[in-house]
Parts: sequence; structure tokens; C-alpha cells
Amino acid sequence: MSRTEHHAWIGLGSNLDGPHEHVARALEELNRLPLTRRIAASRLYASRPVGPADQPDYVNAVAHLATRLSPLALLDQLQALEQRHGRVRGRRWGPRTLDLDLLLYDDRRLALPRLTLPHPEMTRRAFVLVPLAELAPGLALDGRPLSRLAAELEPQDLAPVLPTGG
Repeated sequence: MSRTEHHAWIGLGSNLDGPHEHVARALEELNRLPLTRRIAASRLYASRPVGPADQPDYVNAVAHLATRLSPLALLDQLQALEQRHGRVRGRRWGPRTLDLDLLLYDDRRLALPRLTLPHPEMTRRAFVLVPLAELAPGLALDGRPLSRLAAELEPQDLAPVLPTGG
């Protein structure tokens, strides 16, 4: 455990059992993780699934956290939160109640069996880069601003989710 606060960005996604509610609730629950507080969250976005097309569309978002947890301790907390939402790890890129990906942790680079930072797929995914650039447009990856990386991607059928209720 560190005394220093670190900045982490988390990708959220769901496409089962009320995905809008899973993502909205998880955004609130991130603020209650040990030694962690949520600084900001993007809007919610709807996106087509990556991988098998025989599944519903996703609801996605990105959260910015300040944490004193190490990257692996934060990953453990994220995976425990997924489990509380009924996450079942089936086929790769298959449907899920909640998926939480640690995208960035400060400017740390890691290549461990359980965790690679920055997240290796994030630069190919509009449903990650668009909400991430919304939160931190000046943030750069390998010297390139996230806003530019997001603008260079195909939109991939990404659309903001309109708020529900009144």
C-alpha cells in the first residue's frame, strides 16, 4: 500500500441483465473501494460487441480514480466488484454483467501475467478512447494525445446513452 495517491482510469462495460443499471451502480461502487475515490466519470455510451456478434449491445463508460492501492491490489478490488455483479467468465469477448478494465495507472508500464498497462487493446476501441478522451483530453499515450487517438478511430457504432427518467 502506498501513501501516495495514484491516478487510474477504469473502463466499464455491461451487456446483460440491465446493462445501464450495472454500469451506473458500478460507477457509484468504485467510489467505495478501499483507499480509493472516484474523481470523475464519463457519459454512458452504447456500442456494438467486440467479438461474437450473437450478443446484445454494450453500455460503456470510463471512470477516473485516485487510489493508494497498488495496480494489482486495485485489479483485485475491480475483479471482486465484477463478482458482486454476477460476472461469469465464459467465452472470450462474450456477454457479461460487468467488465472492469484497468486501462491506465499513472504513466506506469507493466507486463505481468495478470495485468498489462497500459491496457493493450485500448487504442483500438472507440468505446474506451472516446469516453477516456472526454475525461482527460490532454492525457497522452506514447506521446500522442488521447483526443487525437480517439478521433482517428472509426466510430464503431458508438453513441451516447440518453439519460433515463425525468
